[in-house]
Amino acid sequence: MKKILLFFSELNNIDLEWFAQKGKKEVIPPDRLLIREGQVSDSLYIVVSGSFSVAIESQDHKELAKIAEGEVVGEVSFIDTRPPLASVRSLEESVVLSISRVQLLAKLQQDINFASRFYRAICLCLSDRLRGTVKRLGYGNDDDDSVETHLAEFSQSMISNLELSEAKLNWLIKNVH
Repeated sequence: MKKILLFFSELNNIDLEWFAQKGKKEVIPPDRLLIREGQVSDSLYIVVSGSFSVAIESQDHKELAKIAEGEVVGEVSFIDTRPPLASVRSLEESVVLSISRVQLLAKLQQDINFASRFYRAICLCLSDRLRGTVKRLGYGNDDDDSVETHLAEFSQSMISNLELSEAKLNWLIKNVH
């Protein structure tokens, strides 16, 4: 849930209203592909509930990660415009908020302030994911105190308005059609 709260901490109320107007709630049945490896996705997704598996189909469905509530999905391919390297499949009935690529790109081109907030939000999510990957690979400082201190500083500086971000997310979920 932390990533989506980081994401929403960067957006203002007008941005949220735009997401509510343009976004669409979708119920994804179990074992359904949300994103297919090698095929450009038409949308960016926010997982509202449920969970997904990220796997490389071309390598015997090797699972890379699990994605749960509060994760942004499809952001890497949205940013670099290349087809995804992995597929995303629902593990259970899940609900996502989908935002059309075409509508989002138009908004980003027309509204420089929105674009600045949106890209910073995506960068925070990607940065958090990269740090998690590095940690899972066993790299970094082994001194637990310095790692905890770093995480505490990160939490203090980047998630100081956690409750507000959570309220924004809840408002958006209730107001999307």
